[in-house]
Amino acid sequence: MAVGCAIGLWMGRNRGINRWGDPWLVFFLNMPALVTIVLCYIWIGLTEAAAITAVAINKIPMVAVMMREGARTLDPGLNDMARVFRMTPAARLAHVVIPQLAPHFASAGRAGIALIWKIVLVVELLGASTGVGFQIHTYFQLFDVGAVLAYALSFIIVMLVVEYLILQPWERHASRWRNAG
Repeated sequence: MAVGCAIGLWMGRNRGINRWGDPWLVFFLNMPALVTIVLCYIWIGLTEAAAITAVAINKIPMVAVMMREGARTLDPGLNDMARVFRMTPAARLAHVVIPQLAPHFASAGRAGIALIWKIVLVVELLGASTGVGFQIHTYFQLFDVGAVLAYALSFIIVMLVVEYLILQPWERHASRWRNAG
């Protein structure tokens, strides 16, 4: 998430970097997750490092695109105001840039979480001897629909908890300045 945010912000604020990075971004956005997972397992081995690398390669471009679009919509007037008031770069980032990017960050987080858990399941299904993906594969082989659905529902419940207890309250807090006044 952090790497995707940094890349997206950099691309959104710098036309030259965006021109150079856009083809790479489109390439990695369209690389099938299954191909990425298989290649990581071939190149790195059946290890946790391969699994983490595959997840990162699949998530970073999506986050970068969402944050790039957010960076393109930053209000230049607010940035000019911050310069006039001689805000430090850190203060400008904390009080001007991040609040404007909060909705984009929340969207990237939501989409990223949805994507990540699906990729992790495929990673575990293909190359792990433990984990939820491995268990779902086992229940698939046994034609145990109830157990497969129980795992799916447990993931959905966890994601609903993350959405309603973490993401939505954070987003409301970060966007409160838009509603004031």
